[in-house]
Amino acid sequence: MGISMNLVPYLVGDLHISAAKSATMVTNFMGTLNLLGLLGGFLADAKLSRYVTVAISAAITSLGVILLTVATTIPSMRPPPCDEYRRQHHECIEANGRQLALLYVALYTIALGCGGIKSNVSSFGSDQFDVTDPKEENAMIFFISRFYFGISIGSLFGVIVLVYIQDNIGRGLGYGISAATMVIALAVLLCGTPWYRFKRPQGSPLTILWRVLFLALKKRNQSYPSHPSLLNDYENRRVPYTKRFKCLDKAAVLDDDCAANTNKNKPCVVSTVTQVEEVKMVLKLLPIWSTCILFWTIYSQMTTFTIHQATAMHRTVGSFVIPAGSFSAFLVITILLFTSLNEKVFVPLARKLTHNVQGITCLQRIGIGLILSIAAMVGAAIVEKERRQRAIQKEIKLSAFWLFIQFFLVGCGEAFAYVGQLEFFIREAPDRMKSMSTGLFLSTISMGFFVSSLLVYIVDHATKKSWLRTNLNKGKLNNFYWLLAALGFINLLVFLILASRHEYRTHLPIKPESREEELKSLNNEIIEDVEKKASIQSLKNIEP
Repeated sequence: MGISMNLVPYLVGDLHISAAKSATMVTNFMGTLNLLGLLGGFLADAKLSRYVTVAISAAITSLGVILLTVATTIPSMRPPPCDEYRRQHHECIEANGRQLALLYVALYTIALGCGGIKSNVSSFGSDQFDVTDPKEENAMIFFISRFYFGISIGSLFGVIVLVYIQDNIGRGLGYGISAATMVIALAVLLCGTPWYRFKRPQGSPLTILWRVLFLALKKRNQSYPSHPSLLNDYENRRVPYTKRFKCLDKAAVLDDDCAANTNKNKPCVVSTVTQVEEVKMVLKLLPIWSTCILFWTIYSQMTTFTIHQATAMHRTVGSFVIPAGSFSAFLVITILLFTSLNEKVFVPLARKLTHNVQGITCLQRIGIGLILSIAAMVGAAIVEKERRQRAIQKEIKLSAFWLFIQFFLVGCGEAFAYVGQLEFFIREAPDRMKSMSTGLFLSTISMGFFVSSLLVYIVDHATKKSWLRTNLNKGKLNNFYWLLAALGFINLLVFLILASRHEYRTHLPIKPESREEELKSLNNEIIEDVEKKASIQSLKNIEP
């Protein structure tokens, strides 16, 4: 948080990179960080353990922050300073490729390390508790609440204290503190090694996913069996059989090569019905997954253009100048506040009104988050238009505290959307693919940042760089916010349609019938169907 929330002012102010390019650099960095969380989760599940993955990732992150400290401290890694007059006329010398090389290496080393930590550290913490023991289960709940409290305190420290140090004392010291705390964190983790509980890797669910898709494609020319009960391991299936995505059933077709019992248990030759159904369940989540991406695209503006807005606004309280990046504290505080209010006020109230145990369903939470994100962009567009008019017409700087509107609305939206999305993927994912839920969630955040980069690129070229200017007074950032609001509204309509058609996963235990009973039931259904058709035909033949 101390790095990402204050990176745009450094790129624009010290390296003289354009606002649009700076925003793209930050969103690409954050998008890659979350995407690499999938790699970290895969390695932990498939080969390494969560402990080893977290330890290695923490070491990589420490190295990355040390490199970032070096990159921002060495004078030769920055272009010559630029005065305000040259800055207003776009005459500053931009940092060249050699000066940016170490910065890129540092940022993406951090992304690699943080991705591994983000996808495994909470799971490794929960591994320390036996959920079958009531006392340990309560201890795990206590741990999780303190875990997220620690993250929130760290975020506030980053955006308030570290950002102030970076802007007023020096980037090298600010990032140096981050590097030192990361090294200390790694040392603390390693010191606890003798007391940890370790779980061996049990294989990644991604392996099952790709194997089913590959086998279905490989056997695409084979015919379907006369009845699903003829599919491999149908009698021992752990989830109900469904007809959706029937083409995937071919992965479980027993052909001549698989007829022998020796080949039935070879996953590289044929999949089981359970594996096929689990993949179907994952694919069923993708439509909702796709509509969650734009929320994080809007969220990403809080780390880029909103911070850049703050640099052009009045940030003085008495004689104290608040760093632009520190205004993101409003976002963190709002998330903390509304996450607590959600569970203690809104959900109990919703239970009374809806008579539903959950109070608000996970899809309803996501919908509320999407609505609030649209409202945030509308508010951001209005504030930016007012800021620009005052700056141009009256030469007055609008107070940066007006940014509280968009920070507040996006923070409220995240309190709903974050919990809703995570709950949705956890509840709806197959039992054996729970790590996929974290992966799907991280991928929505990642894609949101990448979509932001794509939008900035398209808008910058389509408008011939007239909307997104380094000098905000000469640009039209408010139009970009209106565009996001419009896209958010369209996305909300698509979400409502998909959510209304989504069938929640049934968790009722099933009792598979024997193949003979299945076939007998099928024969009875066919006989009844033939008799009905015969009766209808006989009625049609009766003359009046």
